[in-house]
Amino acid sequence: MEHRVWLVLVFVALITKEAMAAQHVVGGSQGWEESTDFSSWASGQKFKVGDQLVFKYASGLHSVVELGGESAYKSCDLGTPLNSMNTGNDVVKLSKPGTHYFACGTLGHCGQGMKVKITVESGTAPSTPESSSSSSSPAASSASTMHKSSAALVLLAALVAASLININVM
Repeated sequence: MEHRVWLVLVFVALITKEAMAAQHVVGGSQGWEESTDFSSWASGQKFKVGDQLVFKYASGLHSVVELGGESAYKSCDLGTPLNSMNTGNDVVKLSKPGTHYFACGTLGHCGQGMKVKITVESGTAPSTPESSSSSSSPAASSASTMHKSSAALVLLAALVAASLININVM
């Protein structure tokens, strides 16, 4: 019985950690497009280890290239990328703290500003995706909905765990 309790507690802890991670749609509602001001967008975000970046764009028009450092980022040197993606709905998990650099791999787009620098903090506290000065904006509403659904997932995991160890919660 004691082993079952520990197993359930570990399960709940893992579910909670994943539920607390945020998804950041790069560029907000505009997505990964040439007209987006990525510096302004990124400055309004707080990125934590475990969060995910989602690059949404028209496949064939753009791509996503993860660059190895600041020098490649500043000069738009796409010659030795860490990773290249081109599905139009690319997801990158932020697995370590530090600065990460991304650019569009389409010729000329990086030089026109289609690049973003992401600074990831260590820790697993909830992030603030799509933060906005107005709480009624679609972005703030999306972030609020995501955190509410995360809380519901954690509650559901706790109820399942309690039933597995025969605890009466009602």
